[in-house]
Amino acid sequence: MMEAGEKSRNMIGSKVRQIRKLQKLRMADLAARCTLMGFCIEWHSISKIERGIRGVSDLEMYLLAKALRVGMDNLVPTKIPAWKKTLVHPA
Repeated sequence: MMEAGEKSRNMIGSKVRQIRKLQKLRMADLAARCTLMGFCIEWHSISKIERGIRGVSDLEMYLLAKALRVGMDNLVPTKIPAWKKTLVHPA
């Protein structure tokens, strides 16, 4: 999780974690599913996504949703955080 005052680099990390845990998948299991689809990602990168440390492209979001067997809309939080307060604008 992010430390107090830190800004998240994505808004889907907490939902990725929630869905992964509901499916009783380890990060390594999710990484393996992604790799089978041609999206080579390591478990530690998934950890960074879930903690908001690593940003996510639209293609990566699509592939994570597909690996989790959910629609992309399931990865977007129902309450979108205010942009200026919680998200880091990519440089």
